[in-house]
Amino acid sequence: MESENSDQSSIFRILDAAINRAGEGMRVVEDYVRMVVEDEHLSRQLKQLRHDLTQATISIESESRIAARDTVGDVGCRIETESEYQRGDAAGKAARAAGGSSTGAASGLVQANLARAQQALRTIEEFSKTIDPEMAKQVEQLRYRTYTIEKAVLTTVVSLQNFNRASVYVLIDGCSFAEQGDSNLAAMVRQLVDAQADFIQLRDKTLTDKQLVLAGRVIADLVRRTPTRFIMNDRADLAVAAGANGVHLGQDDLEVADARRIVGAARTIGVSTHSISQARQAVLDGANYIGVGPVFESTTKNFDEHVGIKLIHEVVKEIQLPAFAIGGINLENVSLIAEAGLSRIAVSAAVVRSSEPKSAVVALKQKLN
Repeated sequence: MESENSDQSSIFRILDAAINRAGEGMRVVEDYVRMVVEDEHLSRQLKQLRHDLTQATISIESESRIAARDTVGDVGCRIETESEYQRGDAAGKAARAAGGSSTGAASGLVQANLARAQQALRTIEEFSKTIDPEMAKQVEQLRYRTYTIEKAVLTTVVSLQNFNRASVYVLIDGCSFAEQGDSNLAAMVRQLVDAQADFIQLRDKTLTDKQLVLAGRVIADLVRRTPTRFIMNDRADLAVAAGANGVHLGQDDLEVADARRIVGAARTIGVSTHSISQARQAVLDGANYIGVGPVFESTTKNFDEHVGIKLIHEVVKEIQLPAFAIGGINLENVSLIAEAGLSRIAVSAAVVRSSEPKSAVVALKQKLN
């Protein structure tokens, strides 16, 4: 009997330490996301995670945890490692694997503290199986959620760095160039590159796969070794074939995870969103940026409904992942986007149908700034 009591006391001691450690790790990341990244959506996810941990472990009486606690006698408190008080960059290796490079100054605390929480959750999960299997199941699901949140946080941090100066994203179709040959397409792309357009997206549902890849390769060759990046619309497979820097997905296209399997870790993945719930989901799915719209009536694409400036306000309020307003944006109304708090736009007609595409890009950038 005495041995059984001792074993149970040891288990409560382990659970107490692990629950505290998991909560501490989550709280550190939550504070970073809330006060440094200033992302309301991800802060809410982390806060809910802490709350759910409390609820999942509520079957362990606090009296039993406190009675078993022995901080003074814990040999682990006297064990230190050389790296314990050192941190790398904010996102580290995992963030780079999410699609970018990281030069943040947060000293790896995001990755270190989420790892701390995940390891602690695993300890809780394993030891709680001996006293409350149902609690173990709940904690297992919490651990899986931390992996999703980790990906979203690190991707957001890296994307903010990589998209730091990005403001104008130009969508072009290949149809208008197909009949006139590659030289016409190349002339347009050169103007956009000279104007320092941040992104050029090839979007055309009328061309064959072969035509899209050929047009894409023209763009890829012209943007290579320039700050401008080339994105293929819809098709992850054609993005790879054409040598694009990434792919943009609509709500009816591939899931981000499936597209990532095709394009690999280094390429950018964007997602079109038409509601705040879709924007939130794109963040958790690991998108590198989102398109938000359609804001205004477009002359190049028909929509059943326009979200207007309202969605821009909602996204700006709670999501820090880079977002580009899209849909009918031009020199006359772009100031409304800037006033709503968004400094990134995706345009088509305002540039490609202008008599001076280069000047149009420059003018839009000036308006946004």
